[in-house]
Amino acid sequence: MAMEIRVPTLGESVTEATVGQWFKKPGDAVAQDEPLVELETDKVTVEVPAPAAGTLSEIVVEEGQTVEVGALLAQFAEGAAGAAPAPKAAKPAEAPKAEAAAPAAAKGPEMPPSPAAGKMLAEKGMSADQVSGSGKRGQVLKEDVLKALETGITAPVAKPQAARAPVAEDDAAREERVRMTKLRQTIARRLKDAQDTAAMLTTFNDVDMGAVMELRKQYKELFEKKHGVRLGFMGFFVKAVIQALKEIPAVNAEIDGTDLVYKNYYHVGVAVGTDRGLVVPVVRDADQMSLAEIEKTIGDYGRRARDGKLGIDEMQGGTFTITNGGVYGSLLSTPILNMPQSGILGMHRIEERPVARNGQVVIRPMMYLALSYDHRIVDGKEAVTFLVRIKESIEDPQRLVLDL
Repeated sequence: MAMEIRVPTLGESVTEATVGQWFKKPGDAVAQDEPLVELETDKVTVEVPAPAAGTLSEIVVEEGQTVEVGALLAQFAEGAAGAAPAPKAAKPAEAPKAEAAAPAAAKGPEMPPSPAAGKMLAEKGMSADQVSGSGKRGQVLKEDVLKALETGITAPVAKPQAARAPVAEDDAAREERVRMTKLRQTIARRLKDAQDTAAMLTTFNDVDMGAVMELRKQYKELFEKKHGVRLGFMGFFVKAVIQALKEIPAVNAEIDGTDLVYKNYYHVGVAVGTDRGLVVPVVRDADQMSLAEIEKTIGDYGRRARDGKLGIDEMQGGTFTITNGGVYGSLLSTPILNMPQSGILGMHRIEERPVARNGQVVIRPMMYLALSYDHRIVDGKEAVTFLVRIKESIEDPQRLVLDL
């Protein structure tokens, strides 16, 4: 029986994807639930499985093309009857495909404002570049113009992208041009938006990791035997962050127009590096979880992130983010905010350094901590206090147990 393979629902607010890789070619036999194609969205990578055992008859959309939810990806023949490759005489079917791609190319990289939005922009003497569009492909809608007028906050006029400098012919022959994935494009856009929007500032401190390291050494075997997961550092930092957020609620807030939204819940994002780029799965209601539950959740997220198996809902709704550059050897960094959050904690490598203790120089395992924060919401005193509270909790982990 002939079947159609279409783009599945990709999650809230995700309307399109890019065909990343076909795992099968026309004529290949496929088992039920075996991956056929990989779709890249601006949040995650999604594999589309075979709906039944059969044969991939025809690929309609090639790798690198952008498709909308519900679009036809391929034709599929169910059962043994589909074992023969599709005849090559399918060329007439390729003509509509080219015709369908033409309108999309004609649209250009940006969508014009909606008619209602265009009229209002003209009336107010504004341009579409001054308003952040929430419509499909960034289209400016009427409500976007109204929101910009109400809040008085408009996006800066976009500057034309600088042309690439000429490259010598010999050098050009040795270059490789690779199209950015949807995820990488989104990472680039969000990082730049954070710099353009927030009044970012970073404050630093260092922390003596000796007490936590001794605690891990003493209990790691018993902890792993009982809970089935290794006792790492991240669980301690998540617990310490939650205690600090409760004391300094501004770091757990965000700006919405002219309002400050204080969040009385603690969804902690943990940045994970993958081959496709940085993703931030969220440990939801982390304040209600034990140390073991946090470690299990982070470990599961890390494995599935590297395999591209995270769901979109697992990377939404975070209120604060922790990133650990220390796993790559970073000594110090200034992390960029994960908007619209107002704070992000950067961890770094542990390094034995000489420090003064009770009038004597001793060698201690030290780590630099960096807190980047949105100065529009968080005052300098609050930021410094927040980081000091984390330092106190890590250097005296009994505080985490006693909720001090």
